[in-house]
Amino acid sequence: MVIVTQMLRKVRRIVNHATPLAFALLLLVFINPGCSRNGAVAPSAPTPLLAAGHPVDWWFVFKFNAANFPGCGGTATRACPFGGEIQRYAEFGQQFIYASSENESLVVGADCLGDTITDPVGATFDQVYNGAFNYVVWNDQFYNDPHIDGCTTSCGSPWGHSKGMLAWNANGDGLVMQVSTPSWPAAGNRSSPRKTDGNSLGCVKDNNLLVSQHFFALRLTKDDVVMVLAALGNASVVTDPAKPQLVHNGGPEDIRRLVATLGRQSASRTYTVARLSSDVELISKPSALHVPPWQMVSTVLGSTSLRTATWWAAPEIYSTTAATTVGCWDASLGKPGAVEIATTGQWEGRTLGLTGGDGADFNHAKIAVSISGTDLYSVFGDMNQQGTLSPPKCDSSQNGRGGLFYVLKNQKLHDAIAQLIAGASAPTQAAVIQAQP
Repeated sequence: MVIVTQMLRKVRRIVNHATPLAFALLLLVFINPGCSRNGAVAPSAPTPLLAAGHPVDWWFVFKFNAANFPGCGGTATRACPFGGEIQRYAEFGQQFIYASSENESLVVGADCLGDTITDPVGATFDQVYNGAFNYVVWNDQFYNDPHIDGCTTSCGSPWGHSKGMLAWNANGDGLVMQVSTPSWPAAGNRSSPRKTDGNSLGCVKDNNLLVSQHFFALRLTKDDVVMVLAALGNASVVTDPAKPQLVHNGGPEDIRRLVATLGRQSASRTYTVARLSSDVELISKPSALHVPPWQMVSTVLGSTSLRTATWWAAPEIYSTTAATTVGCWDASLGKPGAVEIATTGQWEGRTLGLTGGDGADFNHAKIAVSISGTDLYSVFGDMNQQGTLSPPKCDSSQNGRGGLFYVLKNQKLHDAIAQLIAGASAPTQAAVIQAQP
């Protein structure tokens, strides 16, 4: 309603000063806003949605674990709008909080996350799954639906540890949605559905709703889509351009070329940084750059210290200080700041488990905030703080895998996430001996 009111005000101001011919042209455009100046129909673009018909530039969702906020929010009921059957998990959680470019503070969602067109995840995915856009879906844990050559159930190192969906229209404009959920999404459109499993949250045979997860969506221009595709290729994400279930290629030629190269293991040893039109920084770690992932992010952000919340489990990388020696490193990188491992967080007086483990009170989201400097960063990543700081096995776990990191600079968002993951921290590990050249 606000957008319509603003549009009418603009039209009224123009009409008051328009010639009869200009007024006639204006009327045609207003009646048929899908027409471009050359008479062709301008296709709509997929965009982050808080609910159907409610676009924003970006949103962030944190789904709680089943131990602290079980079931769905309010009176919401479970559904399977994108395929599958409701699974009778012993425990699950689809309650969530979210922030967006419209309101950067975290607020409680009232629905069953991913099961409606009135929650951010469900609404954003619905426009692609039930639409006619181009898309790429990637996930290192498809659990054989679809089957990925060279992988059994899931795809390990040196494949990228990354999950998400990219969608764009004929002009190349679109959105990216980063997720941390195994086995979802696993089909980009209803025309090529999943064959042996569900494609809705709560309707996947593997319980990916037991522990906490995060989701992040961002509006993209055509040039942004190109940069995201390049970052995905550098990170060796798991997909297959030959499978319509995962890829529908189209749009501008440069986009189509990049899409066709996905689903391969990159030999790159160089991280990349791209500044998107939204001023969001996109960092891509390649699998062959054998360094601790969040220390790398700290360095890229000018040695900013970070507090991270990831699936922190064996082989753990303990909290580090700015003085910690990192032996598994690369000469192209500077010196990282401190990287603090959050083991607990909080919401509404409840303590949230923020480590990885077997049970309901754990966390699979990969998020961080800056804890030094004047730039207030929020970081949404693909990677866990697992691996090693010291040789000889520098390719251990996440050190030897690729992934993406989206970096937003926004005070309200930063402060809200910092409060969410405030709590206990993992201890620091003794400094390691620097590797010999």
